Amino acid sequence: MKMADGAPIFRRNRTGTKAQDFCRWPDEPFEEMDSTLAVQQYIQQTIRRDPSNYEFILTMPDAQDEGVWKYEHLRQFCMELNGLAVRLQEECHPQTCTQMTATEQWIFLCAAHKTPKECPAIDYTRHTLDGAACLLNSNKYFPMCSFFRVSIKESSVAKLGSVCRRVYRIFSHAFFHHRKIFCAFESETFLCRRFTCFVEKYKLMLSMNLIVPMPKSGLFSEVEDSEA
Repeated sequence: MKMADGAPIFRRNRTGTKAQDFCRWPDEPFEEMDSTLAVQQYIQQTIRRDPSNYEFILTMPDAQDEGVWKYEHLRQFCMELNGLAVRLQEECHPQTCTQMTATEQWIFLCAAHKTPKECPAIDYTRHTLDGAACLLNSNKYFPMCSFFRVSIKESSVAKLGSVCRRVYRIFSHAFFHHRKIFCAFESETFLCRRFTCFVEKYKLMLSMNLIVPMPKSGLFSEVEDSEA
């Protein structure tokens, strides 16, 4: 709760709140956030303000630890990617998408098994998001101190790149094999564009592996039309 002009502001979704009214409260300056999850709270606040302004969303506050900043953004990407995974279940079935592919040149092996092997695309998606969640919530690699996660060991930060490479494959499969679902999701969230900007900014992936084209307009309608 914060006070503004003497009136209390409750930053809480009460029981019975409609979906369109979630988080409908005034923004809070980052330096005033005293939550143990202040960085995550700030990132989600900037996304709610304007999901298309990915450059602003990725602008790190002053004095913020870069490792924590990258870590919290990757956690947020994985949470939002679950929304795309749910939509993919409508048509991405094991019988039709028997492999995790992107174009005819890329077939990805699933690392969730003792020995990496091929998986149906929807299973690869689930396994990858589950594995990313387990790693990013691991107290061994990303411990939370008593009050705040103020820094992360460099050896743990180095693991973020492999997570990025794996989750990006969900975008690429959706784009090349389920274009309508991808475009509808992207037009609402701008998630792939933000993710691409993120990995390029922090050099977490090689440019040659970023195979989903980024249209200049920021929307994918023009790409969809060109493929029609």
